Amino acid sequence: MKMVIAFVQTFMASAVVDALHAIPELTGATLIRAQGFGRGRAKGSKASAEGEFFGTHPKVRVEALVPDALVAHVVGAITAAARTGNPGDGKICILPVERVIRIRTGEEGDQAI
Repeated sequence: MKMVIAFVQTFMASAVVDALHAIPELTGATLIRAQGFGRGRAKGSKASAEGEFFGTHPKVRVEALVPDALVAHVVGAITAAARTGNPGDGKICILPVERVIRIRTGEEGDQAI
């Protein structure tokens, strides 16, 4: 089991959600508003004051708990939906998950996703 975490541009979040909804085996995802910055700014660009923190840019953090067999499909869907080809498209991280427990039922492992 893996946790797929993606940071995408806010205007691409709807497309990412649509792409994830198109994967029938995916049981869900969480979206969180985030602020961040990167070192790859274009020459002459100025820090943005549009976010809560000066010099940051709004992003959406997408998290999905995914069985190992589904990871490549989820990553491919996010990548295809979020890519504009411009700097700032985002990042995807894939982390191992040691244990999952569904609080309501006590189910564990893949049954808890």
